[in-house]
Amino acid sequence: MKAPPHPSAPLALAAPGAFVLIWSTGFLVGRGVAAHADPFWFLALRFACVALAFCAVAWWVRAAWPRGVRRVALHLLAGALMSGIYLGPSWWAMARGMPAGVMALIGALQPLFTALVAVLWLRQRLAARTWAGLVLGFGGVALVLAPRLAAADTSALQWPVVLAGVGSILSLTLGAMVQKSPWLAHDDLRSASAVQNLGAVAVLLAMALAVGTPRWDGSAALWGYLAFAVGVLSLGGATLLIWLMRRGEATRTAALLLAVPPLAAVQAWLVFGETLAPLQLLGFVLAMGGVAMARRLQKSQ
Repeated sequence: MKAPPHPSAPLALAAPGAFVLIWSTGFLVGRGVAAHADPFWFLALRFACVALAFCAVAWWVRAAWPRGVRRVALHLLAGALMSGIYLGPSWWAMARGMPAGVMALIGALQPLFTALVAVLWLRQRLAARTWAGLVLGFGGVALVLAPRLAAADTSALQWPVVLAGVGSILSLTLGAMVQKSPWLAHDDLRSASAVQNLGAVAVLLAMALAVGTPRWDGSAALWGYLAFAVGVLSLGGATLLIWLMRRGEATRTAALLLAVPPLAAVQAWLVFGETLAPLQLLGFVLAMGGVAMARRLQKSQ
């Protein structure tokens, strides 16, 4: 007699696709917010709202809270790395002249960074075909972004801007490793997320006070972006990302990020009327094929 499916089985099947779809909208939000508010203050307010929301949920369901100075500190560190130091510098780099296409291409390196950390630090063994899937996916992303990269003027980019972009992706990678640590993986997701978002707020407030500007036009569009960022990107997308990291290997989860730039390009075509050349469509297919290859092969190991 076949055992009944686990209650979380439908969520496990739907979560990867839902995460990629939600996460890819972040490019549109970042693009829209830039005209209305300082990115550091916007992000700080966003994660403060998320922290309050998770606090309310954790209190309502009487979830257990992380205990011990070390555990709480690790949760704060995970939030600072995965949200604060990841998004703050990347948005700052784009505000300082880094083209969005270049930033997206740097972001596509994150799965490769994760694989390197898994091999060099965690001593995991990845199959050669898994590496091939990651490289294929990255190549597909490069094709999707090719028109933007060709049109981008990178001659004026300064090293601090480039280092901020690369450092933000490394921060996400290290944050994922902290998130996967045995000290955090079994804590209640709701209370843990409340603590982690406070870590992000602390970092972003420091950045806002150091290099931010008090710019907030209070328009309906800006409040709409904030509501979407809190409710969909953070409460939805970021929670799915942490849930996927807890359930699977870091490299397999990170491979999903290769699908984000191609989907963002499709959304820009639908929302902003940007063109999609045949080369970009080929890149879309290659990126999705690379993601499927990396995730399927990791699962079979």
